[in-house]
Amino acid sequence: MHDVLIIGAGPVGLACGIAAKRRGLSPLIVDKGALCNSFIGYPTRMEFFSTPEKLEIGGYPFSTRDYKPRREDALDYYRRVATAEGLNIRLYEEVTGLTGSDEAFVVHTSKTTHEARKVVVATGFYDIPNRLEVPGEDRPKVRHYFKEPYPYALTDVAIIGGGNSAAKAALACYRHDANVTLIVRNDGIDDGVKYWITPDLENRIAEGSITAYFNTTVEEITGDTLVLNGDDAPPTIANDFVLALIGYRPNYSLLDALGVEIADDEARTPVHDAAGETYQTNRPGVYLAGTICGGCDTSRWFIENGRFHAEKIMEDIVTTRAPAPVS
Repeated sequence: MHDVLIIGAGPVGLACGIAAKRRGLSPLIVDKGALCNSFIGYPTRMEFFSTPEKLEIGGYPFSTRDYKPRREDALDYYRRVATAEGLNIRLYEEVTGLTGSDEAFVVHTSKTTHEARKVVVATGFYDIPNRLEVPGEDRPKVRHYFKEPYPYALTDVAIIGGGNSAAKAALACYRHDANVTLIVRNDGIDDGVKYWITPDLENRIAEGSITAYFNTTVEEITGDTLVLNGDDAPPTIANDFVLALIGYRPNYSLLDALGVEIADDEARTPVHDAAGETYQTNRPGVYLAGTICGGCDTSRWFIENGRFHAEKIMEDIVTTRAPAPVS
């Protein structure tokens, strides 16, 4: 039996595994995808907003050539940390359910079952995109992730959203000779867009290099057009590709399968010790770590602050662990 099973092999899940080992616990980390699976979907050579030291786990220095690390730097760093620590990790194995109770859980996966005394959920939110919920959204030309601008050169590409992902994709596609239309349901670019990106995008819009329609929504996606609804937007625009970059959400189906309740609030926050003492959920022995703690409020927790959840969780597990039976 494992002392703790950690769901999610991203930076916070790895931090939990390291913290568990250093307290004499036996952790197992399980992930439905690759190591740091969310990073696989990040744009090529994406630059993190954080400096390297804020992404470090386990006390391992994160050395980079640039002031801010890129996606490839992070993938290499976390792989080396996992290897150096000798973490017990099972990849491409999806958790499907949880039976038993605190100190005697059985974790069901797509491949087998694992016995564990405690369970930590560190799955983040990037795997499940928010949807437009409009006709035609399942067409092949619609993507909910932006990898790189090259496929959109010399095409009509519509980018939906007003946040960081949409802003950066709009600029990248424009600079690779795409005809870019930005569609935002609010009256301007989100306030949370990084300060060095907003003026660049606003200047491109002002000069006409990027067409932008604010207070506008997409009503339908056809084979070669988009149907729009907005005061200043035309009824339809020509379109080859749609990048619906409107955010992501936690895996609520997994939380339900684990017996974690969801609060009746706007963010659909998973019920847990939000005061930050233990991060334990309503189900005794099941904990949350990292960005999943915020539910749909995905701007509350990041690697920078979520990595510290590991210490609190493992300290609680060690101090409340049932004593070994006397033989």
